[in-house]
Amino acid sequence: MIKCLAIDDEPLALKQLVSYIMQTPFLELVAACQSAVEAKEILHNEQVDALFVDINMPDLNGMDFVKTLSTPLLVVFTTAYSEYALEGYKVDAIDYLLKPFGLDDFIRAARKVKKQYELMNAVSVSVVDMDDAIFFKTEYKIVRVEINRIMYVESMSEYLKIYLVDEPKPLIVLLSMKKLEERLPVSTFMRVHRSYIINLKLIQEVNKNRIILDRDTYIPIGDNYREAFNNYLSTKFLSK
Repeated sequence: MIKCLAIDDEPLALKQLVSYIMQTPFLELVAACQSAVEAKEILHNEQVDALFVDINMPDLNGMDFVKTLSTPLLVVFTTAYSEYALEGYKVDAIDYLLKPFGLDDFIRAARKVKKQYELMNAVSVSVVDMDDAIFFKTEYKIVRVEINRIMYVESMSEYLKIYLVDEPKPLIVLLSMKKLEERLPVSTFMRVHRSYIINLKLIQEVNKNRIILDRDTYIPIGDNYREAFNNYLSTKFLSK
């Protein structure tokens, strides 16, 4: 069950939100709050997985409340103001429900929450170093990955996609870019963009602002990483 918090300063809207949560089989209501301040107290004392939260509330609005959370939660914003939609997605909201919304709309958003929740809980990660391999605990099993088979790593929010040589699909793990970067040997791997780490031994070509690993894989070079990458290249040039 996904433990939920409903937050809305309007009593009727909150009552409807609670009703919809109660009618959704995979959701469990932890509490219903009429303010973000009240919700903060609940979060201190209860385990919560997801928030269904109104944006336009007094004292502390829902958007600012979500930005203050130290632990990211699955968030669905509910509001009568459509201009908030883009900002909602900027804070990685799962969905955005425009009032007035019905049960069908709510369930569609809840299913998105469920999908993300299942992915997060299926990918519990443990990283263990070996001389030539890293072990990841993912999808209820432990996977051994040979370091030299890692082609590149792509960050997507709190997850990483680890692309392996000769594997059509990446390994998806719940892990920070920084933590994996610390585990990989600096002689072989380099972060070349805020979202990418590459295997230096697999570079085929460097073309302007892109690193080509194979004919289908082009990795951008970030401005903040360009100098370090160019310094690496300069050590590999064959001079007269």
